[in-house]
This record gives sequence, C-alpha cells and structure tokens, in this order.
Amino acid sequence: MDNPESDVPQAHSTAMQHGQGSTFEPARSRSRAQSFVSEHLFEEDSVEPTGTIASSSVNLANTILGSGMLSMPNAMAALGLAFGSAVIVFSGFMSGLGLYLLSRCARRTQGRDSSFFAVSKLTYPNAAVFFDAAIAIKCFGVSISYLIIFGDLMPEIAAAFGFESLWLLSRNFWITLAILALVPLAFQRRLDALKYTSFTALLAVVYLFVVVALYYFTPTREPLPKGDIVWFKFSRSFFTHLPVFVFAFTCHQNIFSVYNELRDNSSKQVNGTIAVSIGSACGVYQWIAILGYLTFGSKVAPNLLTMYSNNLVITLCRLSIAVLVLFSYPLQCHPARNCLDKVTTAMYNAWKKEPEFEAINDAPDDEESDMMADDAATSAPVVHFMSPIKHVTITMMLMLLSYIVAISVTSLDLVLSFVGSTGSTTISFILPGIFYYKMHQHSRWRLMK
Repeated sequence: MDNPESDVPQAHSTAMQHGQGSTFEPARSRSRAQSFVSEHLFEEDSVEPTGTIASSSVNLANTILGSGMLSMPNAMAALGLAFGSAVIVFSGFMSGLGLYLLSRCARRTQGRDSSFFAVSKLTYPNAAVFFDAAIAIKCFGVSISYLIIFGDLMPEIAAAFGFESLWLLSRNFWITLAILALVPLAFQRRLDALKYTSFTALLAVVYLFVVVALYYFTPTREPLPKGDIVWFKFSRSFFTHLPVFVFAFTCHQNIFSVYNELRDNSSKQVNGTIAVSIGSACGVYQWIAILGYLTFGSKVAPNLLTMYSNNLVITLCRLSIAVLVLFSYPLQCHPARNCLDKVTTAMYNAWKKEPEFEAINDAPDDEESDMMADDAATSAPVVHFMSPIKHVTITMMLMLLSYIVAISVTSLDLVLSFVGSTGSTTISFILPGIFYYKMHQHSRWRLMK
C-alpha cells in the first residue's frame, strides 16, 4: 500500500458497504474467511437477536448488584455521608463512561460479533490473548466467590430454620447442590436467555431494599450518639474502602454480549441500556449505604446483615442474598466461556500456523463514519456462537474447576483480592480508554478522546 492516507478511507468505505464496520480485509483473505465460515458455521450455532432495553438492563443490573451491597454502609462510614454519596455517583459515572466507550468500540467490529478479543485485534493484536485471559480469570474468580458465599450462607439459614442434619449444615453439600442446580443456566448460549433468573435475583435486592428501610424507620430504633454521623471524613481508610465503590459497578464483561444480542443495537438503545442499569444500581447503592449508615453509625460492620438481630425477616433476607449470588453465577460463566473460546482458538491457530485475517481500523471520527458504523452494526441480524462441542467442553471445565476451588478455599477475601488485582480494574477502567483512544488516534481531537 503505497499511499496509506488515500487508501485507508477508500477501504473503510468499501468495508462499510459490506456491513463490516470500520474494518477491511484484502479480497483474497476475505473470500478465504467467508469460505471458512460457510464450512464451519452450523445453522444451530446462530440465532436472531432478541434482547431489549428491559431484558439487557436486568442482566447488567444483576451483574452489578451482588453481595457488595452489604459492605456499602461500612464504606460510607469511612468517608462520611456526603463524601460517600459523591463517591458512589462518581464511580457509577466512570463505570458508565467505560461501558459507553466499549460500545463505541464495538461498532468498529464486524457486525454482531463484537468482543474484547475482536476489539483487541483492531487495537493491540499481539495482546488480544492476554486481555481475554485476564478477563476470563476475573470472571472465573467472581463465579468462585459466589459459590463460596452461597456455601457460607446456606448452613446458617438451615440452622436458623431449626435443621440439625449434618448434610444441611455442611457448606460442601450446599456448594455441590448449587453447581448441579446451575447446569441448565450456565449452559445457556445467549445472555438474554438469563433475563428471567436475573429478574428473580433482583427481587432479592428489592427485599433487602425494604428491610433496610424498615429497620431505619422503626420507632423502636435506638438513637445514635451525638456526632456519630459525619458529612465528610478523610483518612487513610479512604484508600482501603475505595475498591468497594470502584468495583461495585463492574459489569463490563457482558457489554459486548448485550450489544450483540439487542434486537435494535443502535447507539440510542445501547446508551439507554447503560443508563438504566447504572442508574438503578447507583440508586440501590445510595439507599442501602445511607440508611445502613444512619441506622448503625460508625459501628456498622462490613457485612450489614450481621448488625441485625436474628429473626425470620433477616433469615429470609440472607436466603434472598443466597439466591441472588446463585443466579449471578451464569452471568460470570457466560463471558468467561466466550473469552476462553477466543483464547483457545488463537492458540490453536498459532500452533497450526494458520494465517491471521488482519483488519485495519483507521476510520475518521466524524458524524458520517459513526452513522455508517451504526448502519453496519444494525444490518447484521444474526448472532453467531461457538461449536456445540466446544461450548459444552469449556462450560463443563469452568463449572468443575470453580466447584473444586470453592470447596477447597474458605477465604473469600483471598479470592476477591486476586480477582480485583487482575481483572476488575483492567476491564472497567483501563481497557475502555485505551481501546477507544487507539481506534481514534488518527482522528481529530474531541472532548471524548
């Protein structure tokens, strides 16, 4: 290519005419890729997108809202009422910005086959495998933490209901039961298929929402000491509690699946999904953090439920949290499986020395190219999946390994610290920015860039 400056826009226009976003391939490579797809893509491995703003927002919100809600009042106590509320809003805004940047990057990929791997191939192709491996490890670690939490909660709930059987008081029994019950959910190919279980899980959030308010507004609540509630507080503990706020809004591993499966994945629909999920999560966090802090003051524990007296209401609340984390497991298994699919495929191609079908992304960042990218994205009506054998193999491996680790490790802090130090920060606050900037490095400067 003798004159890149003149050839790239022409190639970009050609790619747009073929519904390939802002990428292009040489004619011979493209025909080879199409031949490969026609030989290996089975009819049962594709499906028409069915996602809506409501179903996608429910799945994203369920990915965000987890057991971290219970530690929000303690984190707010370390920062103060006003400062803590501001940090929640700021964290939600920055998380939403990351989701927006990833959705814009998704429009530069081919049709409805966006993923972290696909975006990495357009920006940092040599690091694509490492990015996906880090995301898979992060999602795998979070899924393990859900099994550990479920295994720790259920024996307490069984004891509260008066059961004395050694089986029902064993965490390993409940973890085993959980992994068996999750089989039909974890094997779902589409994220949108999990909308009903996600909605059920969010009912647990509503129950906790009501319980926190009920105990705060009860007339028999003991008043707090004067000066126990502060508006602003800054100390070294700010840095130890900041991860609670930062990681509370992590759901970026599922944004590409949401983008691919939305029936109408135009910018307006995707942005609406992001706004609804982040906004609702921010409201829930604010409510629980503020009322929990106002109820127990500076002495509020890292686990809010331990502050309440044991009774039927609180036992049912613990049960609802157990259901919440149980139904959140498939939302971590889904992106982990997709990432491992890309990693294993790349490793296999490298071993077989298969040629890479490289794409060049150097499209101008203007309204016309954005509109063309939107048209190319919405014109691809089919979502493609991995082969059935690979789908089953990777899912079984994830479930088996997560089960083994969950029954072997009892320290939840160890799992969460490992997850937070590897994947959460990367996919929430590092990759969205560097992907967006790399894709627009040759375009004119705008506020977003």
